[in-house]
Amino acid sequence: MITGEDVDHISWLASINVAEEEKEAFVASFNSVLDYFHQLDELDTEDVEPTYRVVDLTNVFREDVVAESISQEEALSNASRRENSYFKSPRIV
Repeated sequence: MITGEDVDHISWLASINVAEEEKEAFVASFNSVLDYFHQLDELDTEDVEPTYRVVDLTNVFREDVVAESISQEEALSNASRRENSYFKSPRIV
């Protein structure tokens, strides 16, 4: 059961300000979510396989083939700024 003190602590952890008049609404909302979890706890999941994700993920791999690289001059051809055959970027301090 979530109390007003719990809402104060959660708002402190989240670095948000909760006004006193909003606190009761948050208490009701949090308790509603917890009630829903209690309903889920009552379900029989004995024969249900664990699911780690809803959609199966498949990696798409390509053949790793060595190919000819572009020249340094071609790589720098679109650089807005260059210095001594390198990309030049603004100093960030």
